[in-house]
Amino acid sequence: MKNSIRLFATTVAFSVMAFAAHAQDKVTIGLAVANLQADFFNQIKESVEKAAKDQGVEVVTVDAKGDSATQVSQIQDLITRQIKALIYIPAGATAATVPVKAAKEAGIPVVTVDRNPDGAPGDTFIATDSVAAAKELGDYVCKVSGGKGVLAIIQGQLGTTPEQDRDKGFTEAMTSCPGISEAGRQASNAWMQDEGFAIAQDMLQRNPNISIFFGRADALALGAAQAAKVAGLTDAVIVGFDGDRAGLEAVKAGTLKATMTQQTQGMGRLALQSALDLVGGKKLAPEQLQPATLTTTDNVDGFIKEHP
Repeated sequence: MKNSIRLFATTVAFSVMAFAAHAQDKVTIGLAVANLQADFFNQIKESVEKAAKDQGVEVVTVDAKGDSATQVSQIQDLITRQIKALIYIPAGATAATVPVKAAKEAGIPVVTVDRNPDGAPGDTFIATDSVAAAKELGDYVCKVSGGKGVLAIIQGQLGTTPEQDRDKGFTEAMTSCPGISEAGRQASNAWMQDEGFAIAQDMLQRNPNISIFFGRADALALGAAQAAKVAGLTDAVIVGFDGDRAGLEAVKAGTLKATMTQQTQGMGRLALQSALDLVGGKKLAPEQLQPATLTTTDNVDGFIKEHP
């Protein structure tokens, strides 16, 4: 009987030690998302969390809801929880460098996604090659418009990586399409549809000859499409960028002429793997840029069925 009790006690002790060791070995990754109201960011979150579950990795996700100050506080909390790595999508350009510097001071590697803080980049940066993608989109606009028209641009948040890169690529395309003149541009604060509608409506009131809208995100383009419909502008060329669920459905319906579909699911998986690689001491390339696909009615069904 005593031997049985000793054997049981020894077994329990080993089980407790094994559980403790497993708990210590389990990697916890912090995921700081800019705004989960945006489908683009939500898809990345879903992808990261699914890949983590498949690999037995714990992910702690926080949503800044578009507020930089909130995000700084959230990431400070993640650091105190002793995360092993941080996947970071900055909520705009304001104070974007603060979390990177704080994490690195704590010895925590950082994977930045979609936006890379100027002056404090992540250990690796994962994003779409927005310069190349926006140029391809601009070339398409030139083609389908016959190389003529009046262009209005609804910008994203000024100072952010995607806004800067999409501007660079699209501007390059327009230099080869002199028949398209730019009527104006205006920035949004949160890349949201209601902003796109208000901005586009104001632009059309000031210049009813606008025939082309480029919303730097699908939500902004959808807002522009709504404003064009209210104004009775039925033949405008309206394009977006992201390939989010609403944007893809709008391309299928003909509301948007085209969008650039980003590999959100793939970027999420790559972000998690990069975080784990950095935890393991592996050195990664400073940038890991991914291609986007020009999406029209010709190929939209495949992306609606399965997002890349």
